[in-house]
Amino acid sequence: MAWELEDAVVKATPSPRTRASLASDLRALGVGQGAPILVHSSLRSLGWVAGNAVAVVQALMDVVTPEGTLMMPTFTAGNSDPAGWMAPPVPAEWVPEIRASMPGFDPRYSPSSGVGAVPEVFRSFPGVVRSGHPFVSFAAWGRDAASLVEKHSLENCLGEESPLGELYRRDGRVLFLGTGYATCTSFHLAEYRAAGSPRRMRGAAVVVEGRQEWREYADIELEEGFFADIGAAMEGESPVRMGRVGSAQCRFFAVRPAVDFAVRWLNEQRSQAQ
Repeated sequence: MAWELEDAVVKATPSPRTRASLASDLRALGVGQGAPILVHSSLRSLGWVAGNAVAVVQALMDVVTPEGTLMMPTFTAGNSDPAGWMAPPVPAEWVPEIRASMPGFDPRYSPSSGVGAVPEVFRSFPGVVRSGHPFVSFAAWGRDAASLVEKHSLENCLGEESPLGELYRRDGRVLFLGTGYATCTSFHLAEYRAAGSPRRMRGAAVVVEGRQEWREYADIELEEGFFADIGAAMEGESPVRMGRVGSAQCRFFAVRPAVDFAVRWLNEQRSQAQ
């Protein structure tokens, strides 16, 4: 039950986490103005926070300021081809009707899913803009927010013409607030750059000139199962700042060396498998 989970978080937190205390912890970790920052977060890991996800977003904005730029994943996992759903699967005879009737993605109101409470709250804040990809959108706030998310191609959705590619070109940073490398979306960019990434067809509901359409597009087969292994190996070669924000163990690092390392790791693993 939700109240039981909340009670467990309270008992595990020595003192309330607040907007001010979280901001202080973020500064101690090295977070501040400058290069854009992609944030992955686990609200529960921070401990009991007065104001919950709203306070977390406010603390991040206080530290980064409008002169910096924040970005978060606001993915819509349910806007995908029902023919491939496994949790749970749907009867094959349902697939055509689901494709025809699924609401098209709209960056203004389509809720995010699978990325946690903080990004879902973040996307609704004043001044936040969101990319238009129907499956893997990103939201951003701050000085370079619009230019960071304005180009997001339907195909190759996490590749060069995506906010991840733009983050790399701008020498951005990645911040894990209580999450780990398994959530490191930036490693997907390495999948596009590495040799031998298999391709497949995907589908999503989109809005074109005010009308809902089902659109199919080609992309690589995205995988996350090996991201934790890449991160563990990367920490031996690339600088990663570690510290606590609230109760959460956090990491803060540059995206370029991380992606470059992941490309080398993937190429080596794939060459050994041949």
